Amino acid sequence: MSKSKNRSSDPEQLKSFSDKESKNKVQVVIETPKGSRNKYAYDPEQKIFALSRVLPAGMIFPYDFGFVPSTQADDGDSLDVLILMDAPAFPGCLVEARLIGVFEGHQVQSGKKHRNDRLLAVATESQTHSHVNHLDDLNSNLVEEMARFFENYPWKNESFKVLSRKGPKAAMQLLKKARKKKGGQD
Repeated sequence: MSKSKNRSSDPEQLKSFSDKESKNKVQVVIETPKGSRNKYAYDPEQKIFALSRVLPAGMIFPYDFGFVPSTQADDGDSLDVLILMDAPAFPGCLVEARLIGVFEGHQVQSGKKHRNDRLLAVATESQTHSHVNHLDDLNSNLVEEMARFFENYPWKNESFKVLSRKGPKAAMQLLKKARKKKGGQD
């Protein structure tokens, strides 16, 4: 078997399609599907999606959750994305999405505070959310529920606080910064 056929693909290293990013579009790799109590995370060392934790009874992911490949957020991981879709995807699924906003927030983990912003997006193939281009296009109660999910989601010695809610322009600026930090193009 040749070397190229023997290698596993690494979703964290997928290239951006910067020609579409001017229209707020990005690629998102799904880690955890909507409706799941199980939190999955990509393990780059083993090149596989692994169970990270199980949410408490009664708590589920409200929408698919994943990351933007070839980015590095302030916490050292790829940028996190909550993506609105009509039905759940699966871990490892690549979804083209339109950025609609960002929850800027900080997380405290083991006594150390750092930024851990969460991008918000809509799958470009979504029919239910096809009209949504900005966070303000969503019902304010839904936006509040998504913010509360992130604030109630942290595990053990963690806490998360939403500092502000901004639209797609701020989300794109954050994306460009994270691409530069990773060493990619903006």
